[in-house]
Amino acid sequence: MGAGTFRITEEMGNMNKTRRRYWLGTVVGLSLTALAGCQTWVTEAGVTLPSGHYLEHPAQYVPASPPFPLSRELTSMEAGGAVAGAAAGAGGPAIAPAPPPPVPPVP
Repeated sequence: MGAGTFRITEEMGNMNKTRRRYWLGTVVGLSLTALAGCQTWVTEAGVTLPSGHYLEHPAQYVPASPPFPLSRELTSMEAGGAVAGAAAGAGGPAIAPAPPPPVPPVP
């Protein structure tokens, strides 16, 4: 009688552990679902939209970027190129170097 009683109480203990794990998993799952926020499924469009809280925040203004983002660097490069080009005679036609003289054949 003692061995059978021990076995029954051991099985009951395992059932209680299983039930506790089930309820713990259920509570954790429901709380994570509640914390995730509300999302709306629009069947006509077939999309999931966020909750309406995003309408409470003001829109952010992002100014248009210039064609070349490094304007100060571009200005300094153009100024340096204009000075160097003027010293080298830029603006005139480019003169190609003279070709080397032909090598005479070896006798």
